[in-house]
Amino acid sequence: MRHDPRILFASFFHETHTFVNDRTSLADFGIRRDAALMGRRGDASMVDGFLEVAEQEGWDLVPVAEYSALPSGTIDHVVFEQFWSEVEAGLLRALAAAPLDGIWLGLHGAAVTSECGDPEGELLRRIRGIPGADTLPVFGVFDLHATFTHMMADHVNCLVCFRENPHTDARESAVRSARLLSRSLREGVTPRMRVRNAPILWPPTGTGTADTPMRDLEALARQIETADSSIWAVNVVAGFSFSDVRDAGVAFSLVTTGSDEAAEAALASLVDLATELRNHGLPDEWDLDAALAAASRNPRGTSIIVEPADNIGGGAAGDCTAVLRGMLRLGIKNAAVVIADPEAVASLQNAKPGEERLIRIGGKRTSLDEGPVEVTAKLLRLTDGRFALEDLNSHLAAAQGSSFDMGPCAVVEIDGAVTVLLTSRKTPPFDLGQLRSQGIEPESLSVIGVKAAVAHRRAYDRIAAASYTVTTPGPCTSDLRALPYQKLRRPIYPLDPI
Repeated sequence: MRHDPRILFASFFHETHTFVNDRTSLADFGIRRDAALMGRRGDASMVDGFLEVAEQEGWDLVPVAEYSALPSGTIDHVVFEQFWSEVEAGLLRALAAAPLDGIWLGLHGAAVTSECGDPEGELLRRIRGIPGADTLPVFGVFDLHATFTHMMADHVNCLVCFRENPHTDARESAVRSARLLSRSLREGVTPRMRVRNAPILWPPTGTGTADTPMRDLEALARQIETADSSIWAVNVVAGFSFSDVRDAGVAFSLVTTGSDEAAEAALASLVDLATELRNHGLPDEWDLDAALAAASRNPRGTSIIVEPADNIGGGAAGDCTAVLRGMLRLGIKNAAVVIADPEAVASLQNAKPGEERLIRIGGKRTSLDEGPVEVTAKLLRLTDGRFALEDLNSHLAAAQGSSFDMGPCAVVEIDGAVTVLLTSRKTPPFDLGQLRSQGIEPESLSVIGVKAAVAHRRAYDRIAAASYTVTTPGPCTSDLRALPYQKLRRPIYPLDPI
């Protein structure tokens, strides 16, 4: 008797910035297992996208575990080993109980541990080493800002990445990967992967898919898929430039049942185009004071000051003070900025609304910043920091679900001009509900400082009369030549001529 396809699934999601000092421990990860993992149905996450297809296909699911953390420093290797022990045990139990028909994985692709530069590749290699799993179809989804390696390609059948930056299609990409797994099971055909790493490294600020070069590369990828039916998917991998590992940077991978020659020709065409367009991946940025002065001259509407060097979505702490200092120095009115500073929040817990306190804001977590700003600030309100996302199609929703917890928060005002939202937990600025939930109406402000590179655009472009990306000190600098790479393959542009 034919049984419903039985699919095991798990997820490991972390973007690792190896140049920051903090270490990402087990306590930093949100962990879901079994029923809690199944409970993601309907929360707009990547796992929800997989569960939607599984429900439509009538799959018998075997949930294992999901480990997910915000972008941050190198992961303690014990975290990966604990995740692997759960996957291994779950896989062995599942294989012993009944036949498995496939495995689906939700990955980021840019994880780095204290002992392993390619934990996703190592995970796939170990899965293939378990008897009974060596020939199973292994499919999944991964982030556009990944480090795609040959070890990943060699031990998986199909991984598809996001096609949009900002990542508005993360859930959709998970759906696409699950439907390709369904196709494989239905047709009885198992594809394989090929990869080509380009000699190019772009900062996140150069990887928006509405702009050249990513727009052109995505267009070519879709043309390749259309022209060759044996190629199931083509991935344009922008890479993650803040990981000092051999294969960091731009890569192209594809899923195919066709010839190696056709696959290699397709990948070569993408590398050639990326090389031709390589200069376009290096953005122009404003001087901070010039940007603030230009913003202050806008008679109406909201100006956005984008600070990629303190990009929370890239692994920065979100507590750099350059933009706040600039606002105060230039006397900018009706402005706001968000700074992650649990110590400042804690110092205000016994204050009353309207009370003024001398506090030290930000500048506590990177030596690149000038240090804390000491100001007299008026407390407007204290909150628990929880908010429901307004946009369930944002990358924050895809990774974290339909709600987010910033930890205890304090909203303060400085000189009656600059509002500062102090959070206990750094929060990527991907949803306007972050501000609105704290009593800050973004549309009413003249200037907003945003700690991001590109992913904020879906939320903030809708309200922005003007946007200025500025150069400031911080760990997510767009000038990659300033970073002390030791393990990265060379030569690579823009560190070297190619």
